[in-house]
Amino acid sequence: MRWPTTDELRALVPLPEGYRFEKLTHAHIGPLIANIKVWHPDMSVGVNSGYLREDYYLKRVNFEGESERDIMVVPITFKDELIGVWSFEREMDSLAIYGRTIIVAPAHRGAHLAIFILKGTENIGRAMGAAFMYAMATLKIPHAQRALENAGYRLVGFFPGYDREEVSPGVVKRVYQAVYAKLLVAEDEVLRPDPKNLTSRAKALFELLFPN
Repeated sequence: MRWPTTDELRALVPLPEGYRFEKLTHAHIGPLIANIKVWHPDMSVGVNSGYLREDYYLKRVNFEGESERDIMVVPITFKDELIGVWSFEREMDSLAIYGRTIIVAPAHRGAHLAIFILKGTENIGRAMGAAFMYAMATLKIPHAQRALENAGYRLVGFFPGYDREEVSPGVVKRVYQAVYAKLLVAEDEVLRPDPKNLTSRAKALFELLFPN
């Protein structure tokens, strides 16, 4: 599961005119942190709060030509101005890709970049040899849910209290998130569970989500 180069990424995930993926460099770290604080202040706590710390990039993030780490961070520009960031993570042993976050400056949210990016993620997954992709969406607003559904991801359930958010100034609570998935291999490559091995509740939910 080799990461695509920036040039390969641009070919695999076309963006609207004027928008462009950039190769992450160490010089991007400071501007990304400063802008994410403005674009998405809710990220001060929780699973993605690492994007606000320099050490997170230096220890965990892939830099093309320098390292081969499991988290990819892709700056997005519009006419050379930094307007967003996209990040996803590879899980080598399960051949999976976890869509971690897409953050866009408020002035550019009307360009629907998340829809373009999520649709293009399948191209990346197939090029890398991934078999499965998944992401989580906030239930605070419906935009991320719609973007994932429009990109062909399937709602498979909800995580109760998986992540943390600052729900009001100084008040942090655990929150529900919707879990979406997309299979990149044929259904006949996936083993369905034997119903006799499921509890009655597990069987009912499985049949609801994955009818035969």
